Amino acid sequence: MTQCRKWYPNLSVMITRVCSTSSDSSGSAVMREVWSTDSSFTDPDGRWLGVHQSWGSVKARLHNDPDHLQHRGGAPGPSCPGPRSRFQDNNVDVSVMGNQYGVSKQRFIPYGRPSWRGEKRTERIGNAHKFGAEDKGGGEKKWFKMTIPNGNKYDKRWLLTSLQNLCPIAFTPIHYSTEGHKVNFYLEDAATASALCKLTRRVTDSEGHRVVVLMSHCSSPPFLQSELKPQDLEHLKHCMSKRFNSSQKSLNLSSIRTDPDLVSHNIEMILNRKSYMQAVITVIQENISELLCLNLSNNKLYKLDDIAELVNKAPNLQSLNLSHNELKSERELDTVKGFRLVELWLDRNPLCDHFKDHTSYISAVRERFPRLHRLDGHVLPLPICFEVETRTNIPPCKGSYFVSNEIQGLIQRFLQHYYCVYDSGDRQPLLEAYHDGACFSLSLPPINNPSRCRLKDYHKQSRNIKNIKDPSTRFRLLKRTRLTVVAFLSELPKTQHDISSVNVDVNTCTRTLLVFTVSGVFKEVDDKSRDSVRAFSRVFITVPAQNSGLCIVNDELFVRNATAEEIHCAFAAPAPTLSSSPMPILSAAQQEMLSAFSQMSEMNLAWSQKCLQDNAWDFHQAAQIFTELKAQGKIPEAAFIK
Repeated sequence: MTQCRKWYPNLSVMITRVCSTSSDSSGSAVMREVWSTDSSFTDPDGRWLGVHQSWGSVKARLHNDPDHLQHRGGAPGPSCPGPRSRFQDNNVDVSVMGNQYGVSKQRFIPYGRPSWRGEKRTERIGNAHKFGAEDKGGGEKKWFKMTIPNGNKYDKRWLLTSLQNLCPIAFTPIHYSTEGHKVNFYLEDAATASALCKLTRRVTDSEGHRVVVLMSHCSSPPFLQSELKPQDLEHLKHCMSKRFNSSQKSLNLSSIRTDPDLVSHNIEMILNRKSYMQAVITVIQENISELLCLNLSNNKLYKLDDIAELVNKAPNLQSLNLSHNELKSERELDTVKGFRLVELWLDRNPLCDHFKDHTSYISAVRERFPRLHRLDGHVLPLPICFEVETRTNIPPCKGSYFVSNEIQGLIQRFLQHYYCVYDSGDRQPLLEAYHDGACFSLSLPPINNPSRCRLKDYHKQSRNIKNIKDPSTRFRLLKRTRLTVVAFLSELPKTQHDISSVNVDVNTCTRTLLVFTVSGVFKEVDDKSRDSVRAFSRVFITVPAQNSGLCIVNDELFVRNATAEEIHCAFAAPAPTLSSSPMPILSAAQQEMLSAFSQMSEMNLAWSQKCLQDNAWDFHQAAQIFTELKAQGKIPEAAFIK
């Protein structure tokens, strides 16, 4: 036997020809060509790494070997010279490298070529090491799409039963569907998908046709993003109510995928899908936000990103069971370390096998949850003092800031008149408040799904320059001149502002310029969005106007959805106040006048006092102004709440 080799450094290719000087009875010789494009096997001098003195052994069979011919699909003939003889031979044993030098033990395929055909064939035969059940980074499981061409003509039960009888691994087809003449379904396990793919052409139908089974890798099947239908969501709520223990405030969602109530309605509740976990979180937020214990065991959770939102939805959660899942790294716990847990279950997760001892396991978990007392059902030793979480109190929010009492009175009068008109329903009188060349802009926080956004009435006019890069669009969304500004304000939903929630901060104050920020909450009073509470922040840039008033030259309005705390506190205190200082002490005469005015106007004391103060405690003038504003419908309903 002779061998020759040649190295082509520019192509990173070495060709080794191994020729046998012997031949079989037919005189045919054997020659193998070994192509390598992997530079990791060679050194810069073109030598094969791992080769010490010998080139190893080359085991090959002659073309007329009966067993070899049978493997290759038949003897070569005039019109069929062995169709698999060159590029599809996977069983040739070519050992050209030793393993003692750390080279991979995987057998080198001499006639394989790095082409798309080879990749497709590898995919068809179910190469499990390529489509592994999970990626090495600890991410979620891979999916496999199984396709049966012309499978639509078969009965589903017959088809699946026939495949299951031959498949060595039991499988459950997920999302079985038809597409034209094809049948598609999905599998989550690489070994099962590979075993099923090897059954191709082994099942024969009544007409003698063989059933072909194809496999392809699918990282994210379309049905994973599907959402629960309204009727399914109601079934889920009913199921969760049965699993909720009100006395212990605990919710048991263990193995919810196999819950009989959900299965009977054909609902497959797979919590490792974001949309389904989001539905569960929504139910918890709306019905059991006081939750203390949550059991999510046996749900094949691969990551915890989807339940991170629960940190804000169920802030009192103390016990969390994540056992019997597929969490592969302790870093997954970082997304839920906002919970103040005292009990946690993580046993039977792959991450538990990564620690060299129990002490390091406890330390890694306690690093995320310093208050933890029990782990996997075992009481933990007392934590070291410097690991105990230090509680810090956020400084209380301060009230409004005005430069002086004079500026305070000026802004208070301006805002009272402005929002009385703004909330009246007819905003045309606001023309008097704006300069001829005034500018206005509206902006919202970034929104991922505008079609489902509760701020859709504002979204199309939002000028958030962080998201809008086109200069022409930015220019178009900027409203100029007072006529355009007031016309735009008139198109916005009708509102009622909670004056008690308003804070004012003066940013700039000179003799010719006054800039201040107003923040608070309001609710929409339109029929389509009645009682929807929003939060706002508004920056007014004003200049002095006639009658010691203010004229707006620039108005920037920012609107967002109110938080749960803001909604809870909204309109709870009817008394309007824009001042950070307490109300001045009234004299006996002023108190008598206030009581009389409140009885006459039927307004509460706070609004009655505001009306009198704005009119310098002139009872008759205050009564006249009140009558005019009430006739115009410009006094908000909050003024009459006692």
